[in-house]
Amino acid sequence: MKENNYKYSQYVPLGNESRWATREEIRRSGLELDLRQEHYAGGGLPLLSDGVHAVVDDADTHTLIFGATGSKKTRLFCMPLLNILVRAGESFVATDPKGELCARTSGIARENGYRIVVLNFRDIGRGDMWNPLALPFSMYRAGRYEEAVSLLNDFVSVIAEPQFQNANDRFWPEMASSLALANLLLLMEYGTQETVHMSSMASLCTGASEVVLENLAAYMPPNSLAGINYGGIFGAAENTKKSIYATLFGMLRIFIANRSLSRMLSGNTVDIRRFGEEKTAVYIIVPDEKSATHFLVTAFVKQVYEILIGEAQQHADKRLPVRVNFVLDEFCNLPKFPDMPSMISAARSRNMRFFLVAQSLHQLRGKYGEDADTIKGNCDNWVFLTSRELDLLREISELCGTVREGPDTKRPLISVSELQRLDKARGEALIMHARQYPIITEMADIDMYETFRGYPEIAPKPFDLPDPPLFPLAEFYRSVKLKREILHFPI
Repeated sequence: MKENNYKYSQYVPLGNESRWATREEIRRSGLELDLRQEHYAGGGLPLLSDGVHAVVDDADTHTLIFGATGSKKTRLFCMPLLNILVRAGESFVATDPKGELCARTSGIARENGYRIVVLNFRDIGRGDMWNPLALPFSMYRAGRYEEAVSLLNDFVSVIAEPQFQNANDRFWPEMASSLALANLLLLMEYGTQETVHMSSMASLCTGASEVVLENLAAYMPPNSLAGINYGGIFGAAENTKKSIYATLFGMLRIFIANRSLSRMLSGNTVDIRRFGEEKTAVYIIVPDEKSATHFLVTAFVKQVYEILIGEAQQHADKRLPVRVNFVLDEFCNLPKFPDMPSMISAARSRNMRFFLVAQSLHQLRGKYGEDADTIKGNCDNWVFLTSRELDLLREISELCGTVREGPDTKRPLISVSELQRLDKARGEALIMHARQYPIITEMADIDMYETFRGYPEIAPKPFDLPDPPLFPLAEFYRSVKLKREILHFPI
């Protein structure tokens, strides 16, 4: 590999408490690749790269990338990373705020035999369709009740998160979440494959369904999960019920107002269970200028993670045959992931990795509070590009350690001031990799990787789906009332 020694001479080992890693040490700690080869022995975060050769971290380690807007996080790390993962035969799920990742990597993925999945929340109507209730429904009907309810609880937690964030009183979103779960269980038990989707869910959560559901609740066993949740709602005072329904409507308003989105979420062209079995490239294209659909990104990634955890358990070594990488650009602009510390802690042993891209430490702490420290602690790789955030600068400076200037004086290995002067044009980045000493590396821009050029983008195909049939609540209630039978709920 070409030695880029510009400015590196000033980062020479000084001994004592800390020093800069040598490039030979970084080479020994990672996997060296000739990027011109058709297939790679492994893939991961590029630690050194000149566009022709690279050293990557192919171990089961998570990565945290810090860089303010315009710091070239995508061009220096995300785009090369995905291309390297493709040549290594690893699956990935990538958030793609501008559609750039899909444009620059989907062609090479198709050329290498990948299944391409594009969830397109920017241009709804083009790409794949994903029904978030399809897998819970199939699990429920197969008797895997606890797994199904766990997925439903996760989904409700995600769609309720904005309400919790904006609520002065947590009572209302908590009660609205209980009603949402009860309605989902009703669909699981009595819906059909054609009627279990978000449009049906939204129709159950409007005020127009309130009276019918209240009457229907009388036919439910009081010890069922649905019956308990309905009882807690319909036993409340009239004004309380109205406020609960208003909160629930706020959670699901987008599915009522945006019919194209509801259609997209009523069909299913995605088999999440195969992501860890065969090479799959998943692009989640989401607008970065508005956040209306961001919660669906969180919901999708969370469901993928949970499904793959279950799939890994089916193998003797409890690991997925094909490694799945979650490359989450603008991680802190997405709604909070439920149980993110647990997710990142458990993923490694199941052959899954996370690459979390954040603008600042303040952003991470603002989203995850005390859990931010657990998330950081589980990321063995830290990449720093640029920031004006003093807390982040100080933390990185302190983590890099100190060196002696004289018998009784010390200075930081790299100061807060020096951290702010990494050269963007040369692709300079500070990397703290695993248990190695830190390094200042110069990363090649994506345009310098000739081996990844010339592959045409796979344009998302349009889909045309009529409005799906809704769960016939009124008709269902009439048949129950006529038979006067207690509804069956195994949960």
